[in-house]
Amino acid sequence: MPRAKKKTDTIEAPESELSSIKGIGPAREELLALAGVRTIEDLLYRFPRRYLDRTLATSTAFRAGVETTLIVTVENSYLAHGKRSRLVVHCKTLNGESLSLVFFRGVGYFRRVFQKSVMLVVSGKLESFGGMQIAHPDFEVLDSEDSETIHTGRIVPVYPGTEDLKKRGLDSRGFRRILHSVLDNGSTLPDLIPNDLLDKHGYLKRMDALREIHFPESMDSLRVARNSLKFEELFLFSCHMKNKRSARLQQKRELWPLPYGKSEQWIQLKQRLPFTPTGEQNRAIEVILADAQANHATAFLLQGDVGSGKTLVAIASMLHYVANNVQCALLVPTEVLARQHFRTFMDLLALSGVQIELLLGAEPKKSKAGRIDRIQRGEADIVIGTHSLLEPEVTFAALGLVVVDEQHRFGVEQRETLRKKGRNPDVVGMTATPIPRTLCLTEFADLKLVTLLEKPAGRLPIKTMRLGEDKRSGMYKSIRNHVTQGRQCYIVYPVIDESEKSDLRAATDGFQELQTAIFPDLKLELLHGRMKTDEKDRVMSEFRAGKIQILVSTTVIEVGVDVPNATIMVIEHADRFGISQLHQLRGRVGRGSEESFCVLMAGPGTEEAEERLSAVVATENGFDLAETDLKIRGPGEILGKRQHGVDGLRIANLMEDRKLVEVAFESAEQATGLPEAALEFIKKRFATTEQSLS
Repeated sequence: MPRAKKKTDTIEAPESELSSIKGIGPAREELLALAGVRTIEDLLYRFPRRYLDRTLATSTAFRAGVETTLIVTVENSYLAHGKRSRLVVHCKTLNGESLSLVFFRGVGYFRRVFQKSVMLVVSGKLESFGGMQIAHPDFEVLDSEDSETIHTGRIVPVYPGTEDLKKRGLDSRGFRRILHSVLDNGSTLPDLIPNDLLDKHGYLKRMDALREIHFPESMDSLRVARNSLKFEELFLFSCHMKNKRSARLQQKRELWPLPYGKSEQWIQLKQRLPFTPTGEQNRAIEVILADAQANHATAFLLQGDVGSGKTLVAIASMLHYVANNVQCALLVPTEVLARQHFRTFMDLLALSGVQIELLLGAEPKKSKAGRIDRIQRGEADIVIGTHSLLEPEVTFAALGLVVVDEQHRFGVEQRETLRKKGRNPDVVGMTATPIPRTLCLTEFADLKLVTLLEKPAGRLPIKTMRLGEDKRSGMYKSIRNHVTQGRQCYIVYPVIDESEKSDLRAATDGFQELQTAIFPDLKLELLHGRMKTDEKDRVMSEFRAGKIQILVSTTVIEVGVDVPNATIMVIEHADRFGISQLHQLRGRVGRGSEESFCVLMAGPGTEEAEERLSAVVATENGFDLAETDLKIRGPGEILGKRQHGVDGLRIANLMEDRKLVEVAFESAEQATGLPEAALEFIKKRFATTEQSLS
């Protein structure tokens, strides 16, 4: 069918009043605003969620059970009475076949529409009831065989909407009418991407792509239009991230650039370490310290798999700042992890003279006030804390380095709150959830990426297996054998007590059964997030000291807990955990020189659950698992921020469009300037996007 008309006397209208469009009065304008549509640009970027192929059928498609689209001419109509009254409209197809259109509702309206000799395009499912018929078809009236249709006789767009909008008359048909009117009256939007860049990759100009995505001539032309619009938003998003990086590099430090060179404390610490740092750890430290010379704030994303040694890199970096009288802060998501880091720092830096403070929310007011005072006066060199670091009363004398562990667990506002407590400090975000390259090019393109792939020497692979209930007794026997030989074990549950989810084997009930019926002669303890801080500390201290043989826990031990003597991890209801969580939990074992095991207890699960479990059993490589996770769940959940990926991306998919992501990113890096309209588009679409550690 013919496409929406193009007019030469176009009017540029990125912010035009919708009321200027034919068919949009005050009531409809109000409805569109409820749908988030306030401008012509909003309207044109409200993309169809799917398409119906209602192109005209061939003569061979005239048989019962077939969804078809036909041009017909009305011969007559009559009202048939029976169990249900109905209007029957007799028609002839262009090929001379007889067809009845049957309507059980709106009879009065349809009798007025279907007058003798009226030509229609009809779409629906053919049924055989004393002849061929279609009940309640979609249809459009034609003035001639060449008339353009928008609801049938072509590839028809279906738009997202709510029941409320549909009830008030703004359904897909309504959107099609409005969009056709917009495109037919010559409204246009300014180009955002240089023509030479579009030509280089074979993409359509902006309005051509928008016209084609709403009223495609063919599935092939629709594919080209979609790719053109995906490239547009990925390219502009990449330009946005490039601009963010450039803007940050223009911000001068308030603390004088640090001289290059490793601190004496780090040189001494390396000599005392019971192991040799890996080549990648040394390289990561070099990269961070080299950038510390610059007279602008720097930002890094330090990503490394479980056990790759990110903490040591953070310590070495901090010592360099401390040696130059600059304070450092380490922000962590949980008290358990904060205390773990504090112990590690104290153990490693006990002889260095570095002053370390641990700041937690749940501690006596008097002692907390003393810590805050020491931080304010600059007596604390390194401050480790949870969200308590973000409290208004916590201020620093000279904060120049902010390290955020498990950075995706903090919102951009929280990270920015801590950053503002410093004097334009450097930032290092650390994550043990490896980020696929596709996401790094988008979410973290404004950061310098430092990756640790190598694990410390002496670490053995963790043997991972999946077991069902029929293997439970054998699994318990293996646990007993290992712990009686001096090893320790974690058993992790997804919930605390039965009241939360009755179908899960809860931690409290599981602990009672294990303690009384399975291992009555062994030392077991329970750990979960609802326990008081002192009690959690006692349990973890005793487990670390080897006094507890089996620790029954929730995911509170997911990150940061480091007990080299623990060699068995059992995860109950493993099918309820995501890939990242399973990998993180597994990383709690295998931290010593002994062979370690991870047991995934799970019955038959959904297809997605089976895919997750199979992936974790198959590999220990966190980067491979991250790619699988991206494929299964999408970017939003991996990054722990949104359900639908990068805010502002309406048509591109970071998993499906990886090649486009890379092309767009490389094109943005080479771009030297953008039209004013592109800058406005970026500001409108991406200005509020939650991004990395900016």
